[in-house]
Amino acid sequence: MLVRDALGRALELPGPPKRIVSLVPSLTEALFAFGAGQRVVGVTHFCLEPRDGVRPLPKVGGTKTVEVDRVLSLSPDLVIASAEENRPEHVEAIAEAGVSVYVTLPTTVPGALHLLSELARLLDVEEEARPLLAASEKALAETRALAAGRPRPRVFCPIWRDPWMTVGPGTYMHDLIATCGGDNVFADAGERYPAVELEEAARRRPEVVLLPSEPYRFRQRHLSDLQAAGLEDARVHFVDGRLLCWYGPRIPEALTTVRRLLLGV
Repeated sequence: MLVRDALGRALELPGPPKRIVSLVPSLTEALFAFGAGQRVVGVTHFCLEPRDGVRPLPKVGGTKTVEVDRVLSLSPDLVIASAEENRPEHVEAIAEAGVSVYVTLPTTVPGALHLLSELARLLDVEEEARPLLAASEKALAETRALAAGRPRPRVFCPIWRDPWMTVGPGTYMHDLIATCGGDNVFADAGERYPAVELEEAARRRPEVVLLPSEPYRFRQRHLSDLQAAGLEDARVHFVDGRLLCWYGPRIPEALTTVRRLLLGV
């Protein structure tokens, strides 16, 4: 089987992989949702779902601190990685050891659905994946239809604090917000994840602020930061961060939830 990953690299696999190490939390969850969980032999410390499925599995470090020797000791025939979440030197070291590495980088909701479809084909679980993919396509079509023609609220979505950071163009989270009917106030940023000042965010007049639980866990006490910067008039919603950045089985819920927060429909 010949497939190409997000880096344009061709991977030639003799057949569906039987021993998989996943370095991407959202795709670890997808593997189990596709019925391929029994093939997963290693995950990162951040691969937390499904809890019962990943709890007994060997851990190979964090997404940024992958223990290459530990990965290789598990004798995988496929490693699933992310060009965004994992360090290039770790991915390269695994590939140089002769292990097939499938590198992912979805930057849009449709791109994430295509990735999931390709992953299902790669694992030969297309039938098992069909209900999830169909539900995701349905949620995407419904969200696009409901967002069409409605006023688009201006949205600020920080992802880190000290320094404050947000999402820019070319990211999955940016496209999710746009798909759900919002306009990212930092859509003109020159970086995918720019560092910003809250005062600058306030000057861009967001009507909605989304405060996710990851990668930084925002809490009620952080509302005072927003108020002090001049963002007291924006509607603030605390959001499960996995809905904003996990491109897997959560896509239908993510589209429905974010759409309702932004548009009320």
